[in-house]
Amino acid sequence: MTHLSVEMLAADAAEPITTAGHAQLGIAVLAGIAVIVLLITKFKLHAFLALIVGSLVLGAVAGAPLDKTLTSFSAGLGTTVAGTGVLIALGAVLGRLLADSGGADQIVDTILAKASRKAMPWAMVLIAGIVGLPIFFEVGIVLLIPVVLLVAKRGNFSLMRIGIPALAGLSVMHGLIPPHPGPLVAIDAVGANLGVTLALGVVVAIPTMIIAGPVFSRYAARWVDIQPPENLVPERTSDDLEKRPGFGITVATVLLPVVMMLAKALVDIVVDDPGHQVQKVFDVIGSPLIALLTAVIVAMFTLGRAAGFTRDRIATTVEKSLAPIAGVLLIVGAGGGFKQTLVDAGVGQMILDISKGWNISTLLLAWLIAVTIRLATGSATVATISAAGLVAPLAAEMSTPHAALLVLAIGSGSLFFSHVNDAGFWLVKEYFGMNVGQTLKTWSVMETLISVVGIVCVLLLSLVL
Repeated sequence: MTHLSVEMLAADAAEPITTAGHAQLGIAVLAGIAVIVLLITKFKLHAFLALIVGSLVLGAVAGAPLDKTLTSFSAGLGTTVAGTGVLIALGAVLGRLLADSGGADQIVDTILAKASRKAMPWAMVLIAGIVGLPIFFEVGIVLLIPVVLLVAKRGNFSLMRIGIPALAGLSVMHGLIPPHPGPLVAIDAVGANLGVTLALGVVVAIPTMIIAGPVFSRYAARWVDIQPPENLVPERTSDDLEKRPGFGITVATVLLPVVMMLAKALVDIVVDDPGHQVQKVFDVIGSPLIALLTAVIVAMFTLGRAAGFTRDRIATTVEKSLAPIAGVLLIVGAGGGFKQTLVDAGVGQMILDISKGWNISTLLLAWLIAVTIRLATGSATVATISAAGLVAPLAAEMSTPHAALLVLAIGSGSLFFSHVNDAGFWLVKEYFGMNVGQTLKTWSVMETLISVVGIVCVLLLSLVL
């Protein structure tokens, strides 16, 4: 099969693939995904290696020459890492500074001190939303688990009443809001505007977190009434610190990159002139790289120095923040390679051709594709990257808001029903001391709620934008 670049694919959109080609490509996609699923779930192979093998199988079944498949995979990996790798690294540094300086604990303690017993689940979802903005889901869990367990124990709450809102806040941020890896890759793949996606993502995230968090936690607490496991309360990061940054400056530091990116989006809407000097300035200020880099540099002073860190301690914190994300970067990069293999083999064009005859919303189609891949692989990031690659051609004629909604539809689908093939499932199960059945009735249902409420909000927004 002829190797096609993304640009060539877009230019050749008018030339349909034959029915036989559609069938062969369909089988190739199923084979590639099946191999990835089997390698990850059955043989416990690292997702990075599984995605490489799956890409090679996809290319082989599609009839593409091996050298072309390797070229496509390498190009996709390089482009993805170049586009999102630096942002993921900066986000990891910011998250580590937030954790090690005690800034995260300061946010938590301040909000909890002002929250009544009735408001505690709402306080937990607020804390998770703020803390989860710049950091990965797994890191967020590690940061918030001590708080969840302590609050539940001291306040005599059901663990689910406190834990579900915290998990919902972290999960929604992870799936919908940049600079998390999945949304960033999807934005890049479909050519969406980051600032607009961020703004609309917040609009979708708020009702989604409320329904899947404080509201659902009432029912989850009835279904699974468990107490905090005594042996699973880890030490808090800031317990050994003599001082830590204040609440206001910590929140301001966390929100700084978000404000910078939203400012760019606002200027783009108000000025709407690429040649205007103000818009040029904000194009630089609001770029994700500059926004996150600025936040990291500011955090070294507002968080690191405020906690009494020396220059050497700050340097060590930055260095330690990068090592744990190596696996994430490799998986994201390999996911980008798999996505590009899909595109260059013609799968994107096949989706475009087939969907022309479907009476279904593009946003709903993107959500369904992401749901399918999520259920199969267990990885929200893999689901987001793969689905974005498949539906990217459908975004060519979309307006800026609808392209952003496409990213959010994919992100919502990528969170659907976490189960036994998802590392997050086991992480939650072990930390909360639940069995598999209890985890399915709480965590898995919560993830499904996030996904469904998310796509409903996206579809409602598409009617007015």
